[in-house]
Amino acid sequence: MTTQSVPARLPDFAPAPEPGTRRIIDQQERVYYEGYWIKTYPVPGDCLAAKKNLIEALTRRLFNHTEHGLNVPGVRLQEARAAYEAETDPALRRVKGGMLAGALFNRATDIFRRLVELQADGVEIQTDYPLVQECGHCLLEALELGRLVRHRSGQECIDELWGEPFRVFSLSVEEFFESRYLKIGMCLRDIDRIAAAMIEHLQPIPVFEGLAPLVSDFAEAARIKTETLRTDARIFDVWSRFVTAGERLAAYEPGLPAARATRTPGRRVHGLVDGMRLVRAGRSLIFHIVRARSPMPKSMADYLAHLAFYRDKGRISPTLPVMPE
Repeated sequence: MTTQSVPARLPDFAPAPEPGTRRIIDQQERVYYEGYWIKTYPVPGDCLAAKKNLIEALTRRLFNHTEHGLNVPGVRLQEARAAYEAETDPALRRVKGGMLAGALFNRATDIFRRLVELQADGVEIQTDYPLVQECGHCLLEALELGRLVRHRSGQECIDELWGEPFRVFSLSVEEFFESRYLKIGMCLRDIDRIAAAMIEHLQPIPVFEGLAPLVSDFAEAARIKTETLRTDARIFDVWSRFVTAGERLAAYEPGLPAARATRTPGRRVHGLVDGMRLVRAGRSLIFHIVRARSPMPKSMADYLAHLAFYRDKGRISPTLPVMPE
């Protein structure tokens, strides 16, 4: 790797580097994906112990961001499977499928833990070892069932979270880390898309003319948080800045707080209640993307459609999905 100093953002006329290019920027190695120079971290050794730690961490993260009630212990796998297979009601079957997926993930984690213990006792673990194969089957089935599970916002499934433990199992640790940098780049891109749309559609409305600086500050804090691991020494400053920027945005008050509606220069009336719902929903959507470190394309598309409808009609569309706030 060539060590050189480059700007964090290339000028528009500069040729874009190849994805995966690494450079030193301000004494920090960064990798280029989706138009962003993303902070890198040391890769753990490629061994069963490292993979076990990663799978355990990713499994905890998965249950933290999905709907409640899915963290079924691996020892109850057969019970969960029987309940799912016996269910005929579509709504109940979806939930029970998510519970089965949770049991499968926990079973895979249990197996990996035992494999590491065996390896520590001097047992050589080959890829065709029956427990290794069983672990892979559990993760793969959980990945398929994960499409039934919704994010805690209720808006969509986050397939990426269900796929990450299986990628750790099937790829080298280095390859997995590289795939995560690509996903982080996609998150940064979507954060900027959401923030730009909020400013574009809301800022021209007179009472929202002071909104743009708050949105921009929140988006910048969100990008920094997305690329920063919780183990990073800077996490205390990064997280607190992100949270307080979000609080300022959520507490934004329109320029005419006593009014319930305002007219744009084109004389269209925009309801302030719906406008503030859009502000809070945009903040929540970015917050979800940052915490999960995963794109949420369906939620983003729905939100952008709400913004466009509000710009054109002055109210939130009754036909689009309900926005989380």
